[in-house]
Amino acid sequence: MPAVGEAVATRPPGTGPEREARPPRRRGRLLKPVAFALCLAPLARMAWDAFTGGLGANPIEAVLNRLGFWTLTMLTLSLVPTPARALLGLSWPVRIRRMLGLFAFSYATLHLSWYVAVDHFFDLRHLWEDVTKRKFMAVGFAAWVLLVPLAVTSTDGWVRRIGFRGWKRLHRLAYAAALLGLVHFVWRVKADLSRPLLFAFAIAVLLGLRLLPAPRRAGRS
Repeated sequence: MPAVGEAVATRPPGTGPEREARPPRRRGRLLKPVAFALCLAPLARMAWDAFTGGLGANPIEAVLNRLGFWTLTMLTLSLVPTPARALLGLSWPVRIRRMLGLFAFSYATLHLSWYVAVDHFFDLRHLWEDVTKRKFMAVGFAAWVLLVPLAVTSTDGWVRRIGFRGWKRLHRLAYAAALLGLVHFVWRVKADLSRPLLFAFAIAVLLGLRLLPAPRRAGRS
């Protein structure tokens, strides 16, 4: 071992193991910018399709459906980091968990705003009737309401204010929001359940992993 240490010490700067360690650090620095760009990609695609006429015969509904789909996608992805770290020992997904959660809330807010402003032109009476008489609307709105406190308390300052344990308990509402979002999706599409069933499988697996006893998760990580 001393011989190896001496050999490393005599190597010129920029060679040897320290050089080999640079690419992972470089990849680590790129993780958040790449994740951010990928999260914005669906919006860029919608803008491009709107510009080129690729939204179909009903562009308002097409945008509404896409925003809802990406809301549930981001929300489901935000549930992955905890079991990924506990079971597989992967720490890098945790670094983008907050970003995924905030993008889920952003897409959900755009989805709701599009429905209120573009689809219904701020017709508050009609909107109220939708929420009170159509179950899938009430469930979707409830899912968005659950995401609001999660987005507000996503900062480090809020973690210090309410304590890490309290913050973790609060952010378990993400699972409830995901389940409500899934129900909203199922009740909205009615006929073609292929996508909702994929989300149902993914959320069920993630929730099941989350409910495993802590010693078992730790033992398998």
